[in-house]
Amino acid sequence: MQSNPAPVRTSLAALYPLLFVALWSTGFIGAKYGLPDAEPLTFLSLRYGIVLVLMGVLAWAMRAPWPRTAREWLHIGVSGVLVHGVYLGGVFIAIGHGLPAGVTAIVVGLQPVLTALGAGLLLGERVRATQWTGLALGFVGVALVVAHKVAASANGGMVLTMLTPALVALLAITTGTLYQKRFCPSFDLRTGSVIQFLPTLALTGIAAMATETMVVHWTPSFAFALGWLVLVLSLGAVTLLNVLIRNGSAVNVASLFYLVPPSTALIAWAIFGETLTGLALLGMVLTVLGVGLARK
Repeated sequence: MQSNPAPVRTSLAALYPLLFVALWSTGFIGAKYGLPDAEPLTFLSLRYGIVLVLMGVLAWAMRAPWPRTAREWLHIGVSGVLVHGVYLGGVFIAIGHGLPAGVTAIVVGLQPVLTALGAGLLLGERVRATQWTGLALGFVGVALVVAHKVAASANGGMVLTMLTPALVALLAITTGTLYQKRFCPSFDLRTGSVIQFLPTLALTGIAAMATETMVVHWTPSFAFALGWLVLVLSLGAVTLLNVLIRNGSAVNVASLFYLVPPSTALIAWAIFGETLTGLALLGMVLTVLGVGLARK
């Protein structure tokens, strides 16, 4: 008598959101390690190039199916530019210019609210009152987690200048999530990654050549950061993000991003010894409760 693998697959799928948050939260840590040795867009161009080679070889070896129409290629490519190129470019530029990761996190932390608005208007998803309550509670929690970092970095016009790339990143990840859910929610993850990262590399590389020196210092910490972001973020977390967008509502997926700043704060505490205030711990509890309500 053969056992039924369906319950096992269901149990594993239930862990995908938590695994995604855990992996995605390490992105800020990777940036902290790598950006001292390479400029933001140069760093990202290297990352995208390696991902393209790895996923291209994988897709070829496994004979993965490619989209059949030019329209499918276009939609997948546009979603990749938004979710990867513009979003990550904005985040890395903001951090590279001195904006603390905590401040960047709270700016990008507005994404679930914007996504909920867009999901109702563009996708026809019904956002219930409990979900709005959860979204609001989650944002309050994120604000408490990074409040001390925001206060410590207040620097007038300089902060406003550094915030601009983070605001662009916020709009890009929100638009990209809605766009992918609307126009290309389902595609082969192997060939789809190649299609997403190809225009992303092209545009990021052009921007790097136009605005940066493209000098890279190959230190052990940079090599570790690059390898981590390629293997764990671009291959692991991005694949999980595509699976979650395919299988869940836009609001449910977006609400997970509320958990990223608290998770990043915990990782920074464990690795770099950064302090966690009482307000930050309270914020983590509120964030978890808020995400729980938003995902119902």
